[in-house]
Amino acid sequence: MNKDILSSLRPALVMTLLFALLLGLAYPLALTGLGQLLFPRQANGSLVSEGGRVVGSTVAGQAFTSERYFNSRPSAAGSGYDGLASSGSNLGPTSKALVDRVAGQVESLRRAEPGKAIPADLVTASASGLDPHISPEAARYQVDRIARVRNLSPADVRALVDSTVEQPLLGFFGEPRVNLFELNRRLDALRAKPAA
Repeated sequence: MNKDILSSLRPALVMTLLFALLLGLAYPLALTGLGQLLFPRQANGSLVSEGGRVVGSTVAGQAFTSERYFNSRPSAAGSGYDGLASSGSNLGPTSKALVDRVAGQVESLRRAEPGKAIPADLVTASASGLDPHISPEAARYQVDRIARVRNLSPADVRALVDSTVEQPLLGFFGEPRVNLFELNRRLDALRAKPAA
């Protein structure tokens, strides 16, 4: 009986070790190497530097809450846009905490922009909590505030938003979206026109 157990245990241990090395070490190293070789910028987080300092990423969302910038959607990742805690809130439609949070955000947006329809992505978090995009509607919703705070023409700010809309991949995979980091960087480059 002991001989049967030992003869069965040896192949099981060898296979476990083999697959641990193959799938836990060799495969991830091969994919990491290919990523670094073929797509080094993307494999390292699509980081953007200015003056030798990293200022953000085009693929990981960041919290923009200043009145001077287009604001991001809420994040359930840690304390907000925490890459080490990427996840959704797991709160369902019957969750009082979720309903209260969304209602509070809706009320805050209604006070700031009375009478405007509020896009859903300005009050709901993405599944990962790190989505770098908002809908074109969410960006357009914020145009008047941005124009007022920065002393810009609403038409210029709206044109900026329209020029940054990314279309669905191949015309049908996904939805139109605006990369918030890129939009806010281009917004900083936009200057108020002197009064005529």
